[in-house]
Order: sequence, then C-alpha cells, then structure tokens
Amino acid sequence: MSFVKGLKCRECERTYPKRPIAGCEDCFAPLEADYDYDAISRVLSREVIASREKNIWRYRELLPLDDEPVIGRSTGATPLIRADRLARALGVENLYIKNDSVNSPTLSFKDRVAAVAVNKALEFGLEAIGCASTGNLANSVAANAAAAGLPAYILIPDSLEQSKIIATSIYGARVIAVRGNYDDVNRLCCEIAERYPWGLVNVNLRPFYGEGSKTVGYEIAEQLGWRAPDAIVAPMAGGSLITRIQKGLKEFERLGLLNNEVRTRFFGAQAAGCNPIVDAVKRGSSDIRPVKPNTIARSLAIGNPADGYLAASTIATSGGWAEDVTDPEIVEGIRLLAETEGVFTETAGGVTVAVTRKLIEQRRINPDELTVIAITGNGLKTQEAVELAPPIVIDPRIGQFENVIPQLTAAA
Repeated sequence: MSFVKGLKCRECERTYPKRPIAGCEDCFAPLEADYDYDAISRVLSREVIASREKNIWRYRELLPLDDEPVIGRSTGATPLIRADRLARALGVENLYIKNDSVNSPTLSFKDRVAAVAVNKALEFGLEAIGCASTGNLANSVAANAAAAGLPAYILIPDSLEQSKIIATSIYGARVIAVRGNYDDVNRLCCEIAERYPWGLVNVNLRPFYGEGSKTVGYEIAEQLGWRAPDAIVAPMAGGSLITRIQKGLKEFERLGLLNNEVRTRFFGAQAAGCNPIVDAVKRGSSDIRPVKPNTIARSLAIGNPADGYLAASTIATSGGWAEDVTDPEIVEGIRLLAETEGVFTETAGGVTVAVTRKLIEQRRINPDELTVIAITGNGLKTQEAVELAPPIVIDPRIGQFENVIPQLTAAA
C-alpha cells in the first residue's frame, strides 16, 4: 500500500500526480513526495519497524513506492559506532559514527537513494535509468540497474577517479565521460531527460530518489534508542543529504516515534576547493554563489548545488554551522579516522572528520553533546588521495626483523 498522495512543490505548493518530473512547472522549484501522515501513524510503530528485516524498507510507509521493492533488500542498516578513541583525539565525550562506508551493494550512502530511484523507474515502466555523478551515485545506479535488469547510462566528469569508473563499468553500465565538471554533466542530463523515455535519478526521478537519504536519519534515531542526537555533521555536495536527514527525524517526531523533541543542530562539511554552501552559511544567506570545483574531494565537487539553498537554510534554522577544510586537512581526516576507529573512508569522510575537528576547536560543538558524524563512502574508492610509505622489505630472518623494529616504532 502506498501512502504517497502525489508530489508537491517546496515553494508554491502546487501539487502534481506521481510521475517522472524534474521540478515545478510554475516556479521551477524542486518537488517532494507528499505523504498521508495520518494514515501512516495508524499503521507504523516502533514495534512494527523492529519486527521487520534490517534494511531501508523497514520504513517503507515513509518511502515513495507504490509496490513492494524489487531490489535493494540488502541496503541500509549500517552500523552506528560509538567512537571513543576518535572522541578523545578531538576532545569530546559522546561521539558516534554513522558508517555508510559499508553499505550494500557499493559502499556508500548513495545505495539508499539509488535503490529507491531504480524501484521507482520499474514502477513507471521506464526503458532505462541513468544519472549524472561524481562517482558514488554512478557506482550505485549501475549496480542497482543491473540487479533490476535495466540498461544504465552513467554520465561522469572526465576527471573522475579510475577506481570509481571501474566500479561503475563492471556492472555493464554505459559509462560516458563528459569534458567538464559535474555541473556541465548535470546540464546535459537535463536535456537527455527531456528527449528520452528514461529515468535520470537526479533529474526527473529526483522527487523520489532523494527520499532514500531520509533512512540515514531514521536509522540514527532507532540506533540511539529512538532519540534524536544533539548534533549531526554531514558532508555536502548537492546539499540533499543534510536536509533529508533532518526531514527523517522530523517525520519520526511527527509520528510519535521519538523519546525526545528534535532539537538537533546540523553542521555541513565541504572542501575549501568547492564550498558554495559553506560560503552562503557564513554570509548569513541561503543564496548560492556557484564556484568552479578544485579539490581532491571529487565526490563533493558540485559547484552549483541543486539543494544548496535548502541545505543552508536547514543549517541556519537548526542553530548549526558550516565549515570547509583544505586538501591536506582532508587527508589528515582520513588518516585520523582510520588510525583511531579502524574505518577507512573516502575523501568526503575526510572532509567530515576534519570539519568536525574544526567545529569542536571553534566550540560550536560542545564536548558533552551527543554528536553523530556521517561517513558516507569507503576509502577504497579514493586510494589515490592518500600517499603512504611503502613497506620495509626484509629477508625471512629473525635478525633482520629485529633490526627494523626500532625503525618501525619511530615511524609510528
């Protein structure tokens, strides 16, 4: 049973039936799924959720499908890790990591949104599915399309990391590299969506696909014992994730599923080489000034973020803040998380950890607050970003091993 009444414009509130559509035809603002929350409240409870299989579909009444999902049954239910060693390194007491670097099937939070989008494409009877991507979404759309038996057309910037290209092509997707940055790729996808009977997940399927990110918020609340945290730090590319986590928490509050009010402050993280949302927050504005990306954090390299204004507004109204960090700080963030918690994250995670450190130093996050860091992708995707010393080579002799111990100890 579907609880989605249709689509509604965020700005002018014009309503639309459920169909593939890029945005409002009157004001061009984004559209969102419009739910019947009263009906949902009569069927969804903590007990119902807890009785279901651990994946994103345990919250299916709050996701925009009309039928039972065909793919994505292993997606979600990622760990919420109490990060005591990282907390000590950063000078706080109550820190958690929401670790989507182990999400299924492609090791990033994008598996959540792609699962929703591909299922919706099947419901609409679309001939193929595609996306514009800086890497993680490309991997996930390709994998989910393969599982669904749909052709996939993936458009990427021509500078994308080779590891992400391989992790997209392996699924049989048609991968097309476009000269330019993500914004150039996205503009081309908008033209494709108008001409072909395909589902472009971040164009005409955007009102549906973005809803998958809400499950990050649902899981955090459930894993914390049905409560909202004091603070959440999340990376920002297009800006959708941070807004959808807040939406998920607010929906749980509206349905009476939480033990506390949602007073969570949201903190956004970007690279200094692509920081349009951070810039808006620091200016006290929600107006986005597009930039040309120049950072190793390519999964965040969106210079004109579609949901940037909403992300800036979400941060400001929650009492949060936004910060950016340099490429060397990003690498240090990757290493710090790995060395303290045994979690190898991609560059976006390095941004989030490094920004968290900066926010704590600025006293914007208090030491005793229950803080959650969103780690959104796996470090195996961006190995090129981290340069490590090669191993010491010895013969298989105990004497040589003992000779190098002081050298290894000094290096550590």
